[in-house]
Amino acid sequence: MHAAAQAGLRPVPFYYLRHGETDWNRERRIQGSTDVSLNELGRAQAEAAAALLAGREIAIICTSPLRRARETVAIVNRRLRRPVVVVEGLRECDLGCREGGVFGDWWHDWRACRSTPEGAEPYEAFLTRALAAVNEALLRPGPVLVVGHGGVYWSVQRHCALDGEATLPNCRPVWHQPPATDAPAWRTEVLG
Repeated sequence: MHAAAQAGLRPVPFYYLRHGETDWNRERRIQGSTDVSLNELGRAQAEAAAALLAGREIAIICTSPLRRARETVAIVNRRLRRPVVVVEGLRECDLGCREGGVFGDWWHDWRACRSTPEGAEPYEAFLTRALAAVNEALLRPGPVLVVGHGGVYWSVQRHCALDGEATLPNCRPVWHQPPATDAPAWRTEVLG
């Protein structure tokens, strides 16, 4: 297990943004690590996210290396103009032979750690990697804007005690405030 994941989520404020929509999102196809581009709606969503984030205190943007995240960052950063760092571990889960297919019973079995599709990352190993990558991003002076994927956000949901079954919508920025003396739990705010 990564040392960064053992300690939980770094207790610093940050923003998280899932990439804009792709055609595979629209078709409810499994993307995983397949490098899919944004569609027209996804580009418009990134423009809207940029407007929501404009004027907010953001020091740096850390992004997944996958095209849909990098395209989202390019659009958002036209307005924010912040340094961008690619964090390899922020890439979405590799779902092996299931990529390009559709959700089914296998999906629930994978998330329940009952089985792993051929060539895929085991669920718990993925969450450990994702949390370590988010923590790597949060080591930078902040607040940091982390741009990633819905699956990567599951690690944040788990460690912030948020609803782990809720799907993070495409391109809806979420502000995260760590626990404090007067508020002992993580607080989140979906912008817009």
